[in-house]
Amino acid sequence: MKFILFFIAFCNAVNAASLDAGFVAAVHEVETGGRNGAILGDNGRALGPFQIHKGYWQDAVSFNKSIGGKYSDCAEYSYSVKVVTAYLNRYAKEAVLKKDYKTQAKIHNGGPKGVDKAATNVYWRKVKRSL
Repeated sequence: MKFILFFIAFCNAVNAASLDAGFVAAVHEVETGGRNGAILGDNGRALGPFQIHKGYWQDAVSFNKSIGGKYSDCAEYSYSVKVVTAYLNRYAKEAVLKKDYKTQAKIHNGGPKGVDKAATNVYWRKVKRSL
């Protein structure tokens, strides 16, 4: 059973499409002005350089179990990139593969259905300006 779980996690990690470095930098800039560390936002509900909420983190690590760790690790830049990569591969893999930054940004900001939310348009415009 442990082997099967390891194999599933390995396949998720191998099949993950990488995020474009420019997109990652733009989101980092919009979220925290490019700062790193245990930055709290959204009234203490978001953490780190990419302002990751606990539910977002849970979705990402359940999708790619090889990430491991704990929510507080989202304060670390490299760990947070893994979380954002897993989350966007889970909910926007086609957009990641096509480098559709608008869809990726809106889902990062608004959740799995963020692409359909008008409220994420302002966030997308900020990311677009930072690209």
